[in-house]
Amino acid sequence: MTGFGKGIRRVEVALKWDPSPAGQPPSDLDLVAATFTADNTYGEPAYLVYFDSRSPDGTISLNRDSPDGKGFGWDEVMNLQLDRLDGRYVRVVVGVVIQQGQGRTTFASVLNPAVRVSEGYTALSETGFAAVPDATAATVAEFVRDGSGEWTFHAGVHGFDEDPATFTRVLGTKRRD
Repeated sequence: MTGFGKGIRRVEVALKWDPSPAGQPPSDLDLVAATFTADNTYGEPAYLVYFDSRSPDGTISLNRDSPDGKGFGWDEVMNLQLDRLDGRYVRVVVGVVIQQGQGRTTFASVLNPAVRVSEGYTALSETGFAAVPDATAATVAEFVRDGSGEWTFHAGVHGFDEDPATFTRVLGTKRRD
């Protein structure tokens, strides 16, 4: 790298929501990350990181996983060490998917869902899912490596109507904004 800019280096993506009311089935939201190589930037992910998994080299890991939103603070936390990620990976997309165990659950039916993307103590983005109330999954962050090796962050919540299995196949597709 040249110059003083170092781009985005290490990022935390945190997800929270409130538990379902008594008598209602729990809402189970999951963070998922997909990595893409230069020769397949918008196609099939090179690999995925989700609950009970991490990247092969340990640079992306899910440190906290909640099946119901109970607890204090952020329910799910994913760490991305972009500065250590192998050079063949040029794009990482992070999404949120709702498990569909009790019929169709959308973001509108989950109590107070929110996501925060931060680098150290600096919040890069913090938002809810009001823009995609009828979606069952959404991308929430995109990180792109430029030719000099620096990473940039692209914020935005983009909804999908997909179950967990199909969402992992489409979360990296090119958007038509």
